[in-house]
Amino acid sequence: MTQHQRLLIIDFGSQVTQLIARRLRELSVYCEIHPFNAVDDAFLKEFAPQAVILSGGPASVTEAGSPRAPQSLFDMQVPVFGICYGQQVMMEQLGGRVESGHHAEYGRAFIAPAEGHKGDGIFAGLFDTGREEVWMSHGDRVTQLAPGFEVIGTSPNAPYAMIADEARKFFAVQFHPEVHHTPNGRIMLENFIRMAGFTGDWTMASYREEAVRKIREQVGDKQVICGLSGGVDSSVAAVLIHEAIGDQLTCVFVDHGLLRLNEADEVVTMFRDTYNIPLIHADESDLFLGELEGVSDPEVKRKTIGKLFIDVFQKYAHQIEGAEFLAQGTLYPDVIESVSFSGGPSVTIKSHHNVGGLPEKMGLKLVEPLRELFKDEVRALGRELGLPTKFIGRHPFPGPGLAIRCPGEITREKLEILRKADAVFIDQIRKHGLYDDIWQAFVAILPVRTVGVMGDGRTYDFACALRAVTSVDGMTADYYPFSHEFLGETATRIINEVKGINRCTYDITSKPPGTIEWE
Repeated sequence: MTQHQRLLIIDFGSQVTQLIARRLRELSVYCEIHPFNAVDDAFLKEFAPQAVILSGGPASVTEAGSPRAPQSLFDMQVPVFGICYGQQVMMEQLGGRVESGHHAEYGRAFIAPAEGHKGDGIFAGLFDTGREEVWMSHGDRVTQLAPGFEVIGTSPNAPYAMIADEARKFFAVQFHPEVHHTPNGRIMLENFIRMAGFTGDWTMASYREEAVRKIREQVGDKQVICGLSGGVDSSVAAVLIHEAIGDQLTCVFVDHGLLRLNEADEVVTMFRDTYNIPLIHADESDLFLGELEGVSDPEVKRKTIGKLFIDVFQKYAHQIEGAEFLAQGTLYPDVIESVSFSGGPSVTIKSHHNVGGLPEKMGLKLVEPLRELFKDEVRALGRELGLPTKFIGRHPFPGPGLAIRCPGEITREKLEILRKADAVFIDQIRKHGLYDDIWQAFVAILPVRTVGVMGDGRTYDFACALRAVTSVDGMTADYYPFSHEFLGETATRIINEVKGINRCTYDITSKPPGTIEWE
């Protein structure tokens, strides 16, 4: 938002560019990521950044046609911080030299201070132990500094690992301070924004106030409809919009019969009763489950649910007279990923269920009050708006719901078994105080029956898989290391309390190579 001090991140295609933005947002600095090929002189003038960070990237500056920053950037008299490829771009464009063919560095490395330096400028507070642990990922390296720069730190394979031109407030490093593997990377970013004069004016309290004003300006006296899934994003968006325009907002909650135990009642109670938000509870479970009968292909499941969701949403939305706007819980990562730095298509691992096709079909204008926020900021905004802590901290839940946690054919019997097993698993996690340590946890019911013994009788029931992962953003994930005692106790509870399951397994697959969900 234009009222805030703004930092520009020019993206050269690094897989961790988003981490730069997230670290800065954590430091209460508003920043935006824009691909290098969208940043020209006119853009820089209009955006008017108070400082600029140049990201890493996979290209080599030694190759013809490789990405560059606008040359005018270096004449704007604003602080610039180059990271990895960003350092090499600075040197190449400012009169230094970068070469290929030297020994590459990948992974952990150690930086020693150059002679006469103990850490200056944005590097102040480093080298307390004599060297700094960092995370490297580079093949090329700087072999000659541009005029005005001096070396601050070196590594065995990067003689100019930390460099600075204090007069122009230009700084650069060959490593990645934004990743967790660089323990003191946050110190460098804090020093940089402090030196650039940022006062930390990016807070959820100020965002809330400005977002309410913007929603009122955009919507006026018109009606808004919101597809409410019960997830954190759509819920925070709904409460924020309701604060702005009151009863001009109507939420449509489509119950497709694939929700968790008691979930529909909880969502309806919270929004209709607690927040007094106009809400249509569209119970269309018979329609969805009827269309899914006999379907076992996971992609067909997703597409069937997505199409039905749009049809059902349209049916109920047409009942809202004068609706001109559709509210969506679009987040900043969605915005970033929709504009690839190279403009190239990404591989579709599996289709994602959302309401993205609605505006074109219905002729509605979009209201997206969260499109500048990361997920953790949405949760912070939810707390600012007074949503219950238990609700704000909920694990992600997929749009197709339990359909993709039920490999093979979906039946009402299997869904009821799955709901009960999932409820026991989550109850166990909460009882042991582990819920907030886990990114996502659930049960999948497997399309096989196994022989078991209960009492003196033989059983032939379903097997289930428990899944719990840790993650920062869902892009990569690892399984949560439960103790054997926890797993044994949980399996015993599920088998004893859930009729229809006689065997439990624990999924220890990471992402990649697996995905978090089973389908």
